[in-house]
Amino acid sequence: MGFGQAIKHVFSNYANFNGRASRSEFWWWYLFVVLGGIIISIPLNIGLTSSLNTLQVNEATNTVSGGGLSGLAIFGMIIAIAWSLALIIPTLAVGCRRLHDTDRSGWWWLLYYFCCIIGVIVVIIFWASPSTPGPNRFGEGPATAA
Repeated sequence: MGFGQAIKHVFSNYANFNGRASRSEFWWWYLFVVLGGIIISIPLNIGLTSSLNTLQVNEATNTVSGGGLSGLAIFGMIIAIAWSLALIIPTLAVGCRRLHDTDRSGWWWLLYYFCCIIGVIVVIIFWASPSTPGPNRFGEGPATAA
């Protein structure tokens, strides 16, 4: 499965937590999410940098003035929040389906969020594991599913 096909497939299964997702579908999706996040963070970072440049420190009174958020920073925050909210459900769904493809419950996702570094490493290893051949308890393999 290629990049565009993977993105299309994940969006067409936006909130589908059933079934299986191939390694290529999962990792292409993650590349899409990361690249989009980097692009979206550009106006936010530029806006925050320009906001910091307007800070003025009065050393005599030990006070700081200025430094309000620029319009670009606010725009960047809104876009970043919208991006995150729009992609949280399909990201959880494809991660769950990827775990299903390795014959693991989607509940393993909880390790990623609640068990710090070790949980993240374990879940990434599960995602990188090869698919179980043929059908498993979660359905047909992604290559054979129609």
